[in-house]
Amino acid sequence: MTELDEDGYFGEDIAATYDESSADMFRPEAVEPAVDLLAELADDGQALELGIGTGRIALPLSRRGIPVHGIDMSRAMVSQLRSKPGGEAIDVTIGDFATTRVPGTFAVAYLVFNTINNLTTQDAQVDCFRNAAAHLRPGGRFVIEVGVPDLRRLPPGQSAVPFTISPTRLGFDTYDVATQAMSSHHITIVDGRPSYWSLPFRYVWPAELDLMARLAGMRLRDRWEGWRREPFTGESRRHVSVWEKVAESAE
Repeated sequence: MTELDEDGYFGEDIAATYDESSADMFRPEAVEPAVDLLAELADDGQALELGIGTGRIALPLSRRGIPVHGIDMSRAMVSQLRSKPGGEAIDVTIGDFATTRVPGTFAVAYLVFNTINNLTTQDAQVDCFRNAAAHLRPGGRFVIEVGVPDLRRLPPGQSAVPFTISPTRLGFDTYDVATQAMSSHHITIVDGRPSYWSLPFRYVWPAELDLMARLAGMRLRDRWEGWRREPFTGESRRHVSVWEKVAESAE
């Protein structure tokens, strides 16, 4: 099991190789559609990224002229952000993104790449929605990109599902369907020597997220399969959902 420190599960060892290990998510075809949509939602306002990490989305969004503020617990991940061109210009607050408050009012707040699942209790996920809503201006949008729980691949009696199998990497998720707890397990082989890393999550259903939004004074505006606004269907394995903060005068 990964050892916890002040950076949570994303300490120096993980931060140093995070971009490389998630290389597919840094490709233009993965980044640009997300930045396009977030820039459109931000319009003339500011953006708040919860779990800003190494700046995969924040940096190109900032280059579009959108003021971006980030929250992240991991100083090591933020250090990687700071080392990149433009990284010093982005304001980042160190803290738990479920509860940490920052100055300002934002047009859009967002969580990408399954980061909502890093909050491993339902209470923490509810707190995150409330925190996002507290930062948004009336009519502001909260955006989450997250996978649909992959339980259709889990036959009775099985608790593990592989997601990566290669000569140098093995990855599998384990599920507890009674608690919605899951863990991702990563085994990497370098020069014939294996290393192991695991990370706990709490998977969450789209309808459950909608109820969390409602508790926080927001309502669902859009749900797509991806950033290019593909239709969300029963076969979709992920979704990009957009909730709007309801004006105080609205019923």
